[in-house]
Amino acid sequence: MALTETETIPLGFTAPDFELPDTLSGRVMRLADVAGEKGLVVMFICNHCPYVVHVQDELVHVASTYQKRGIGFVAISSNDVVHYPQDGPALMKALGAELGFSFPYLYDEDQSVAKAYRAACTPDFSVFDAHLKCVYRGRLDNSSPGNGKPVTGADLRHCLDQLLVDGQVAMEQFPSMGCNIKWK
Repeated sequence: MALTETETIPLGFTAPDFELPDTLSGRVMRLADVAGEKGLVVMFICNHCPYVVHVQDELVHVASTYQKRGIGFVAISSNDVVHYPQDGPALMKALGAELGFSFPYLYDEDQSVAKAYRAACTPDFSVFDAHLKCVYRGRLDNSSPGNGKPVTGADLRHCLDQLLVDGQVAMEQFPSMGCNIKWK
């Protein structure tokens, strides 16, 4: 695995639209289907990455907490499933069911959505405000496999708390890091 960080790009860009199959419901989903009234978290994840496995339970908890408060959540897997079959749609569906995902788990077969969002790693988080402008590109928290720090979701939770108070996010943003997206 190649350790990769979220690409640093200027905030304020509009969330690119998409049309992708949800492995959990079998429905095709668009950006409007997943956006919350007060914002949206777009997470690029996959099944096999040890960085994602390390935080996946907390992702479920954070989503459960903030969906009730008007924040939408969506997970997208864009990995090459020819070389990483464990990241294919059938196993995505099984993992989402096992972990109780309350959010869609979309399959980006042609990787165009990952490219549009300039996703680089798994996990890769972007947070958008109620107008779908990007206000955060960073990490879940400072925990990673083997560093001994607990998984808390502190950075993402702090971002979402600020967003819910006044629609603004004013905090130091640290890049997420994990496995690189497995490009075709």
